[in-house]
Amino acid sequence: MKQRLFISGLLLCILMLAALGTLEAQSKRIGTATATELLIPIGARDLARGGSSIADSRGIEAVHWNPAGLGRMEHAAEGMFSSMTYIADIGVNFGGVAASFSGFGVVGFTVKSLDFGDIPLTTESDPEGTSGRLYSPAFVTIGLSYARSLTDAISAGGTVKIVSEQIDRASASGFALDFGVQYNKLAGINGLHLGVAVKNIGPQLQFDGPGLLRNARSSDGDRPEQKFKSEAGSFELPSVVEIGLAYDATLTDNLVGTVSGSFTNNNLYTDEYRVGGELGFDLGSVKLFGRAGLGMAPQVDTNIFGASFGAGIFYAAPGINLTVDYAYRNVDFFDANSVISVKIGF
Repeated sequence: MKQRLFISGLLLCILMLAALGTLEAQSKRIGTATATELLIPIGARDLARGGSSIADSRGIEAVHWNPAGLGRMEHAAEGMFSSMTYIADIGVNFGGVAASFSGFGVVGFTVKSLDFGDIPLTTESDPEGTSGRLYSPAFVTIGLSYARSLTDAISAGGTVKIVSEQIDRASASGFALDFGVQYNKLAGINGLHLGVAVKNIGPQLQFDGPGLLRNARSSDGDRPEQKFKSEAGSFELPSVVEIGLAYDATLTDNLVGTVSGSFTNNNLYTDEYRVGGELGFDLGSVKLFGRAGLGMAPQVDTNIFGASFGAGIFYAAPGINLTVDYAYRNVDFFDANSVISVKIGF
């Protein structure tokens, strides 16, 4: 009873935060967030559903969508790798492992990194980059997650993320926190799920380093040339509050269907709505999946990311399960996103 009261209170608080955020939508400073790589999705299964799986994402990939889903991991241990071709030829790589400890919960460790490739180095004295020097930014996010099922219906979880951004001779680092709750069998209806998540809560990030030093020559006297540092501005993390519903049902003896939807309130962007669905065909030791989804931001004229599609295959072998998922997402102005993820369960 105490656990149910605690979770009910937590859900109420999160819903109030979402309502307050919606009322403040008109005053948002769109485009001023830092560490926006925190918003880049991982895992082909949930991306193919348009990112609408806040209520029913599970296992190691749920760490990004709703950490409460980690507590519903179906194996004693899981490992996952995901590779994504993002916009502007940026690659996004993700790796994670998780293990379940009886009576304690599930602990997960994840790493997400961005690959920008080599970029010509330009300076004030060489704005065209004729020197031929190159540099490659390093954006890395490391996460430590914990989740557990509090009851048959309720799971909760959280993640501590260390964020690091490095460019040529300048860097910024900080941390962010995620919290989430999932409630299954909502209102006593089998197959109906509710999920709530608050993500990317943390202090502002500010760049520092020798790359901000500039030469200064005195306008009077005989003082030699000296260095001064330009102080970089600090910016807020892209915090979000997300609420989602999902419903799954057995359509035939071998066919299972899921529909889902979610609402995202961004602190530094407009509100977003996502819908998606999945069909799964059970062949015994092999399961096949087809997925589709769509993300919408009605308050903007052009939504860069469009519809998404995907498929997956699950194979159960003695002592080990293998899942391979693929997702494709339409993108305006850039090449489409393509994601493949491989998950192993023990």
